[in-house]
Amino acid sequence: MATLLSTRSLRRLSPHQPFLRGVHDYIRCQTPGGTYKIQYKSSKAVGVYASRGSRLYQEDATSVHTLKLKPSEIQLSLDTAKYPWDPSKAGSTCMASQVAFFGIYDGHGGKEVSTYLKDNLPGLIESVDSNGIDDLVKWTRNTHGGYYKRWRGGGLQRWTQYATGPTPEPGSEMTLEERLTLAFLEADRDVLTGEFAKKAQRCGSTASVVLLHSLDEPAEPYWSSKRLNLTVGHCGDTRVLLCHRSTGEVEALTEKHHAEARVEATRLRRMGANRLVADSFGESRWMGVVENTRGVGDGEWKSSGVTAEPEVISRVLNGDDYAYMVLLTDGLTSLMSDQEIVDLARNSIDPARAAKTIVHFGEDLGAQDNCSCIVIPLAGWGHVGGIDRTEARREYRRKQADSLNTRMQRM
Repeated sequence: MATLLSTRSLRRLSPHQPFLRGVHDYIRCQTPGGTYKIQYKSSKAVGVYASRGSRLYQEDATSVHTLKLKPSEIQLSLDTAKYPWDPSKAGSTCMASQVAFFGIYDGHGGKEVSTYLKDNLPGLIESVDSNGIDDLVKWTRNTHGGYYKRWRGGGLQRWTQYATGPTPEPGSEMTLEERLTLAFLEADRDVLTGEFAKKAQRCGSTASVVLLHSLDEPAEPYWSSKRLNLTVGHCGDTRVLLCHRSTGEVEALTEKHHAEARVEATRLRRMGANRLVADSFGESRWMGVVENTRGVGDGEWKSSGVTAEPEVISRVLNGDDYAYMVLLTDGLTSLMSDQEIVDLARNSIDPARAAKTIVHFGEDLGAQDNCSCIVIPLAGWGHVGGIDRTEARREYRRKQADSLNTRMQRM
């Protein structure tokens, strides 16, 4: 594996020159006789589908890769959650360090930032180093001012001069939460100081990424693992959903980072409630302009509280309890309920067909925004219980949309 690049060299990367150190487009599986590779382009491994909707351009982006992270860092994260895991029982160091990565990005004001994230965020997650944390926090505070004058590093605070306890030694290992936070903030700095820095003042992107790591002994690929370490890093209004195998019910892992949302309202309150303004459609916008109060880019509004620091969710899953996971952009979630989305995938023969079915239903409803979807199979795939709760509603909505389209054509 190549030597780690310094934080300084990472910032010089162009969105057209992706940095992918140990990132792969396949996942390793093992048998008693050895290991073999499954390409992510297989329709059985993951489903990815996108549509421009009625727009002339595509600002969404997706990425699916395998990362190599230090087993000791994964173990540190699990120790925090008080879950015992022995990397030596994974089968090999390679299998113990293998982490499946899924990312979905919804750009606005242009495709530059979402394209940058697609090409570079996986490599940044692998390669960021705790030595660069204090410098990054200082740069963020000094560059943006305003909201950041009282910012102490968020999820990275224990590495800075603002730590409330002992500061770790330089170069010490991070938790996965800290690694994701550092990578997101580093990506934000890259965007705001790189070749399209001027455009990035009013151009940005949401980002929701999922890390899946097998805790089985020996390790299994994510679609057959009985125990999975799940880590989600989330900025904006892209969505991550889980489908329960036994009931078919949906569980949302993320919430929209809009100014009126619970988490964001608390965070932004220090900036003054009068900065939340309703637009002509009755939708609330921060500063009267910004819909997503977390995201990469959007430099003009950073001082007013827009941040690239992700909300990170970590948990251990029993793989058999879940059938699949779905990642979507708001071109779809603005048209469908969470339950409709997971119900659309329940009878699909493979994840690729499931992703296509979800996007096609959005198109049937007249999707105008870009639509992107990733469907990740888990151990309960193909055995969804319960009933399709939204079948009748979806059929009614499809007929209503068809009727409206027919009337519009006659006008």
